[in-house]
Amino acid sequence: MPRSERHPGLPRAVVLLGFTSLFTDIGTEMIFPLLPVFLTEVLRAGPAYLGLVEGAADTVSSLLKLVSGFLADRTTKRKPLVLFGYGLASIARPFVALATRPWHVLAVRVTDRVGKGIRSSPRDALIADAAGTRAGRAFGFHQAMDNAGAVVGPLLATALVAASLSIRSVFWIAVIPGAIATILVALVREPSRSETTTPAVPVPAARSPRSTTRPVFHRTLVVYLAVLAIFSLANSSDAFLLLRARSLGLTTAEIPILWAVLNLSKVVWAYLGGNLADRLPQARLIAAGWFVYALVYAGLGLSTATWHVWSLFVVYGVFYGLTEPVEKALVKDLVPSDQRGKAYGAYNFVIGITALPAGLLTGLLWRALGPTVTLAIGACLAGVAAVLLLGWDRWRAGATVSTLSA
Repeated sequence: MPRSERHPGLPRAVVLLGFTSLFTDIGTEMIFPLLPVFLTEVLRAGPAYLGLVEGAADTVSSLLKLVSGFLADRTTKRKPLVLFGYGLASIARPFVALATRPWHVLAVRVTDRVGKGIRSSPRDALIADAAGTRAGRAFGFHQAMDNAGAVVGPLLATALVAASLSIRSVFWIAVIPGAIATILVALVREPSRSETTTPAVPVPAARSPRSTTRPVFHRTLVVYLAVLAIFSLANSSDAFLLLRARSLGLTTAEIPILWAVLNLSKVVWAYLGGNLADRLPQARLIAAGWFVYALVYAGLGLSTATWHVWSLFVVYGVFYGLTEPVEKALVKDLVPSDQRGKAYGAYNFVIGITALPAGLLTGLLWRALGPTVTLAIGACLAGVAAVLLLGWDRWRAGATVSTLSA
């Protein structure tokens, strides 16, 4: 068999959406690292206002991901929602350069996240539709491109600032990658619903004579999302890991380099993890990623030298590679194609809505008990979630056998 048939390339729609994510993240990450300095030093806002800006933006984004997922299944095409979401964010984002008051930044950031919330779930469903049996590889490629943008964006912003450009000038330049991203989305050809594949596992059976409504989701997806929520409570912001790195001796100049190293590791492992998701049991890969997460958190809590930090941040990329693309590939297999928008909406909503309590819990524990104990608690909670996920996988396999033999 020719090599091209054994390893077929990704569909054009998936490739275009991957490059869309690359350029979107370049624009976003050109702005995001400079935003705290802009708010606190240029606009004279306090640290609490920075927390308000990011918290409000993430909350709005999470709610809209759920809503847009339902809309994506009720419309004949998902692409218009994706195009509108990317376009809105690309248009709004650079206007932070015009901000003269802190609330101006809040308005821009919320509008940016509105765009993200509108596009994310329909985009994931569109990728799943186009990818067919190569969903793991497709999501791995998309995540790798996303992480690549997270490497290029801050480095480009750093180079521009080093070239004596003002922060506002950098914000205006960020409009260029955003415009490219929007153009790429416009070039995407959305596959018709008839071209999409059926799920790999049994989905809700036909309603019984006494049933008047169809359940929104099958119970396997509901339980999976519940387990995911447990892990998400342990998955606090990576800002705490950077704070730990700083306390262990890394200089301020080394922190952005450490962040770039992590994202480079994520690029490699996201693509590898996506490929593995098409060949190996997905739930086991995710559980392995959660165990890696627990190892990194426990290790950082016990670290005493800077080389420990550098090593663990490289390993941390393995966690992202075994979870982010694999989780999305698994969601695809838990629902029929006409429910993918809602399923990805629920998935994104669970991850987004738990971010705030996870961050608050970690912050409170960090202040009360210190980083070592806090990171150990996060590691234990992640380990518990991994065990529960393996139990869910066995339960799902048993339910599948029962359904097929019925």
